[in-house]
Amino acid sequence: MVSRSYSNLLDLVSGDSPSFGRVGKRLPRVMTVAGIMSELDDDNSNSVSSDVPSSVSQERMIIVGNQLPLRVHRRSDGDGDGDGGLNFSWDEDSLLLQLKDGLGEDVEVIYIGCLREEIDPSEQDDVAQTLLETFKCVPAFIPPDLFSKFYHGFCKQQLWPLFHYMLPLSPDLGGRFDRSLWQAYVSVNKIFADKVMEVISPDDDFVWVHDYHLMVLPTFLRKRFNRVKLGFFLHSPFPSSEIYRTLPVRDELLRALLNSDLIGFHTFDYARHFLSCCSRMLGLAYQSKRGYIGLEYFGRTVSIKILPVGIHMGQLQSVMNLPETEAKVAALQEQFRGKMVLLGVDDMDIFKGISLKLLAMEQLLIQHPDWRGKVVLVQIANPARGRGKDVQEVQSETYSTAKRINETFGRPGYKPVILIDAPLQFYERIAYYMIAECCLVTAVRDGMNLIPYEYIITRQGNKKLDETLQLDSSSPKKSMLVVSEFIGCSPSLSGAIRVNPWNIDAVAEAMDSALVTPEPEKQLRHEKHYRYVSTHDVGYWAQSFLQDLQRACMEHLRRRCWGIGFGLGFRVIALDHSFRKLSVEHIVSAYKRTKNRAILLDYDGTMMPQTSINKTPNPESVNILNSLCRDPKNVVFLVSGRDKKTLTDWFSPCEKLGLAAEHGYFMRPNHDGEWETCVSVADFDWKQVAEPVMKLYTETTDGSTIESKESALVWHYQYADPDFGSCQAKELLDHLEGVLANEPVSVKSGQHIVEVKPQGVSKGVVAERLLATMQQKGMLPDFILCIGDDRSDEDMFEVITSAMAGPSLSPVAEVFACTVGQKPSKAKYYLEDTTEIVRMLQGLAAASDQAAKSNSQLFQ
Repeated sequence: MVSRSYSNLLDLVSGDSPSFGRVGKRLPRVMTVAGIMSELDDDNSNSVSSDVPSSVSQERMIIVGNQLPLRVHRRSDGDGDGDGGLNFSWDEDSLLLQLKDGLGEDVEVIYIGCLREEIDPSEQDDVAQTLLETFKCVPAFIPPDLFSKFYHGFCKQQLWPLFHYMLPLSPDLGGRFDRSLWQAYVSVNKIFADKVMEVISPDDDFVWVHDYHLMVLPTFLRKRFNRVKLGFFLHSPFPSSEIYRTLPVRDELLRALLNSDLIGFHTFDYARHFLSCCSRMLGLAYQSKRGYIGLEYFGRTVSIKILPVGIHMGQLQSVMNLPETEAKVAALQEQFRGKMVLLGVDDMDIFKGISLKLLAMEQLLIQHPDWRGKVVLVQIANPARGRGKDVQEVQSETYSTAKRINETFGRPGYKPVILIDAPLQFYERIAYYMIAECCLVTAVRDGMNLIPYEYIITRQGNKKLDETLQLDSSSPKKSMLVVSEFIGCSPSLSGAIRVNPWNIDAVAEAMDSALVTPEPEKQLRHEKHYRYVSTHDVGYWAQSFLQDLQRACMEHLRRRCWGIGFGLGFRVIALDHSFRKLSVEHIVSAYKRTKNRAILLDYDGTMMPQTSINKTPNPESVNILNSLCRDPKNVVFLVSGRDKKTLTDWFSPCEKLGLAAEHGYFMRPNHDGEWETCVSVADFDWKQVAEPVMKLYTETTDGSTIESKESALVWHYQYADPDFGSCQAKELLDHLEGVLANEPVSVKSGQHIVEVKPQGVSKGVVAERLLATMQQKGMLPDFILCIGDDRSDEDMFEVITSAMAGPSLSPVAEVFACTVGQKPSKAKYYLEDTTEIVRMLQGLAAASDQAAKSNSQLFQ
């Protein structure tokens, strides 16, 4: 049996089992003409879920990145291994190819991405077929105009600068937001989603999406298959919320990422910034459970992974063994004989800080004239990946600064700065690593940056290179690193000299320190770094990510899933199989055929929206409650956290309505009854201890308030800064638990509150007392309705659910525990909002009014 996600119906009609894009299957082309698709333009498969198991047994990983890990060469003679005179080969430097080593031989890998070479539309079908059969690669062919808007436009002019803390304060600084570029970004992500659809078996395959180019892809994939096993890893920094919130499409990108099961970051700082954005912009809370950070998002737990990527040891060591590497090392050793080499390897990019590094070199030569003629800075400047005025400015400043330093401090046979801006082969770069005394990576903001890792492994050397450099292979190796504190690898390199790249004097002193550090210390620093880098390679990173992705997807089959929302607002609701929407017709039918009914209603957030400024009950709500209370078969209680005076004033028109105030501490059976306490409390002396503590936190937490009730004290921080308020709430909770340890009270935290109340007080006590009272009167309830919206109402749900197995209910009792909104709850039913709650209660009230009218006509 095959997955019903398969898109080519001709194979199904023919009776042949489809191959899901494996070797031999010709793929259809998906959108190879220019065009912009709106983010709202999608099919109507919002809630498609693949329930039929696939026949594919081998585990597969679909790796999706902006570029395929392939090199493309067009043969001038038209004679190539590929089609149309094209030659294809693996790009051994590609991280996407290297990570395959960590996935295990039993995991089949399929790659989806773009090609570096533009392919003519007439060749695209044949190229796609060749790449699938030969490399298991699925190319996404993006029209040139669309790709330019997507990559050079939105990715490089808007996302890339913003993620590296560059705000478009003027047209010259980064790119102003352009909605047409955003639409191109969405369109390209949609094309990638279509390509995934061509090969995926959604019940079996894992999908791993890479980097900021494809941040909305998770939404399109989740929309097609609610249970897709989906991971995302961001290879760039993630900015603080103050920077990120300037992006006009900030919510769309956050919600799209949250459609993943696992989101990976290089460092805790990047993850912390992302979590802060989710908290401040979407109101989502996160917590750590057994070492794993998770975000609750509509019943799904989105896991957060923090692990920096590593390098491919095997590939690097194989390049070190090449004869041309050995020859290049020998040539460089001769070239720099008698000199100490400082090495920089950076892209020609405004964030790499090349000009700041050159200024620090200049400062070193000014402050330490002894180094003149002895120290050389070799700066390898890789070609820029982006375009624009900023790149030209960086190039111009770099060349002019290097020229000035060389004119000032140079002399015959000595140039203090050697700038290499021609593309280098990997073996040539390795050779420079080997002869460098220190590697300088001083970017002002960067993602991971694996240059220091490559330098460390190279400096470990091998037998041939040691002989070339006339080193003793058995002696300890040495290396020195000066790294910016603003790059992703900085936290993992504890033996490096960390610097603020903007502080030119400090960088210059770091250069001097690196040069004069004693040999034994250089060896210890190198040994420490080598031990880490060699054990945390790219395979370790990939294996760890896959393991966490498997763990994050374990709950998929245990939950019912369905999609809601349009466009990039789409998300999946995941709930237990027993949790379902309450049908008004079903409950009204049960209501009509039952005789002893207990109805328990919360007020705020249930009958009255939380967002309402005026919380006073409206005439409609009062009429509904009076209709329900007039029915002699009903016992109706309104159970609230509000104080008894407020409830008395608000519901004075409802003479037969039972009231429970302050979460059940006070109860009153009707308007004429007396308020009683459900829990015996000797005294409230503990308030004299708790209130001063709460006042202290109120004074130091702007936006917080104290609510004083007869039975409880509540500290509210809904309007405080979310991070500071949460931090203060945890501290207050701990403080109160300490000072009230010997008092008969419970200290609990809730949604933006910390509450102190007598032990044993809960809404569940109200439910227990109501059922006990009805049982004593010989009125075993055969119908129970309990509605609430927050944690305090869960106590009521628990009591009435457990009562189903006891003597306090009729054996045929129909129980309806209903929560407001689709969310995990002890209730078995839900309604969307207060409007649906009121509509349902209207249906019950109308049934009571109709029954009363029929009875009155019988007695006339």
